[in-house]
Amino acid sequence: MINEMRAAIFDLDGVIVDTAKYHYLAWKRLAKELGFEFSETDNERLKGVSRMRSLEILLEVGGLTLSDEAKTAAAARKNTWYVEYITRMDASEILPGAAHYLRFIRARGVKTALGSASKNAPTILERLGITPLFDAVVDGNKVSRAKPDPEVFLRAAHELGIPPASCVVFEDADAGIEAALRAGMGAVGVGRPEVLKKADMVIGGLWQLNILFNNQAEL
Repeated sequence: MINEMRAAIFDLDGVIVDTAKYHYLAWKRLAKELGFEFSETDNERLKGVSRMRSLEILLEVGGLTLSDEAKTAAAARKNTWYVEYITRMDASEILPGAAHYLRFIRARGVKTALGSASKNAPTILERLGITPLFDAVVDGNKVSRAKPDPEVFLRAAHELGIPPASCVVFEDADAGIEAALRAGMGAVGVGRPEVLKKADMVIGGLWQLNILFNNQAEL
């Protein structure tokens, strides 16, 4: 599957970089402001979903109901805090093997795209210094439907000019794997096999693929 792909589409959080900790800090700060605690276990429910849906889940945890206007304001505050955190990031926060693997496949003619629900993806890529490693960036500013809807991946394939069947998605969330499969693409899970059961294959990180291809080259 990976050897035959013409395009690789990467989720951002948990695949290229770990910004989940910054999301968690911002959501936890919002929850505290609203008068309740938000645990890391609660935060697991937010993985791979949009900002407004994340807010709805957080409010469910706190047993709160807000007006649409109040929800919009709360989400904006959370995002302001999150942006404060990520603007301090640098290249040291790229996950092991990610940049190397991107360069490796691009050198072999594979197109690369980012497919993320994050509206802050361009800022993060700039802070990490890896914007040039992507031929297309499709984020929450370009799509309206959250994963498991396949919109983000189909849009990425369209921007790359590659048929979905020739694309492989790299995802760390079950919703993202489901979106890839709905798009008719290959799906590589990055994380725990027990969580990413629907993926065509599961790896611990992109560093693992670097080792795999290095071993193949030595045969």
